[in-house]
Amino acid sequence: MIARETYLKKLRLLRDQDLIKVITGVRRCGKSTLLAEFRGELLKSGVKAESIIFFNFEERENLKFSDWTALYDEIIAKTNPNHKNYIFLDEVQLIANFEKLVDALFVKKNIDLYVTGSNAYLLSSELATLLTGRYIAINLHPFSFAEYTLAFPEEKNTDRLFRQYMNSSAFPEAVNLSKTAPELVNDYLQSIYDTVIGKDIVSRYKLRNFDKLQRIIEFLFDSIGSLVSPTNIAEQLNRNSDKKISHNTIIKLITYLTESYILYTAPRYDIKGKELLSTNEKYYLVDLGLKNITSTNKYDVNLGHKLENVVYFELLRRGGKIFVGKQKDKEVDFVVQKANNEREYYQVAYTVNDEKAFEREISSLRSIKDNYPKFLLTLDYDNAVIEGIQKKNTIDWLLGK
Repeated sequence: MIARETYLKKLRLLRDQDLIKVITGVRRCGKSTLLAEFRGELLKSGVKAESIIFFNFEERENLKFSDWTALYDEIIAKTNPNHKNYIFLDEVQLIANFEKLVDALFVKKNIDLYVTGSNAYLLSSELATLLTGRYIAINLHPFSFAEYTLAFPEEKNTDRLFRQYMNSSAFPEAVNLSKTAPELVNDYLQSIYDTVIGKDIVSRYKLRNFDKLQRIIEFLFDSIGSLVSPTNIAEQLNRNSDKKISHNTIIKLITYLTESYILYTAPRYDIKGKELLSTNEKYYLVDLGLKNITSTNKYDVNLGHKLENVVYFELLRRGGKIFVGKQKDKEVDFVVQKANNEREYYQVAYTVNDEKAFEREISSLRSIKDNYPKFLLTLDYDNAVIEGIQKKNTIDWLLGK
């Protein structure tokens, strides 16, 4: 098992804090395993097994809880009022009126509460209203490259391993299958895709026209790292089709895709004007392996955009809000707004060995006149500081070297 140290560290810091720990992320990214790992740490620290109460609401034996009050009564009956109890509720959004359950448990001073969910509905529902200021969200993703390398200790060539990482899946179970039954990886990814699209989107929102959703998914999967808007998506999809998709429908379906954590968005930010822009955004795919089941995804094609996708999620793991930067007539791939109100700027390119490519990529960073850190990430082997801009090999950066 690969320890998810980035997320475990957060849980350790949050243990016994008067906050609900809400762990979110796409299905099968490892939320249940993370809770199991943390449960193991609690036991090692001296917490008794009977003080840890774990419910996974995808399990057959828990389908009986149609009423949140009955579940609440069962949980309370298992707790000891004289010491701390750790309550883990996995996929809690499957319980009707789950927000009332969470609220009722939270007010108990002898309970430290952890919940997970596979849809942003968990935090866009009444839960956020009920518990404003009383919860903290931890968004979990498939394996980072650093975690991925731990699954292949026999592979000493990190360049070759990174190429594999960009062209395949980083879902934990998909990584395991790739070593034991690689021919089944796409079948496994298809099952994740079908569950997320079919259950979390089509069924939840009672969509009758699946074809429109599928067309938008394929378009966005093929547009990773490109600026798009509902208007230009509509223009592209309606150009050669009798089945027209409206601007409003596109906005609605994209919202469903981001709420299911299949796609993540990076809005545009005017660096000079210091304001968000309402037109054009970039979308990034939670796992690049999913491209293999929705379109013809040739190995080692569009590596620049795949590299940008990898960097985006690594920046999310490291903390901060991520935007696409606009600097006059130039674009900066990522502006990261850190918690301390400081910024970092990132430009990502597969290579800048060509003089024109180097000038094109670095000019965007050079035009920014503040003193916040600026990075040019490539797969070139040289690391250097150029006019205050840190040029780094992306693999080294991902591995913390």
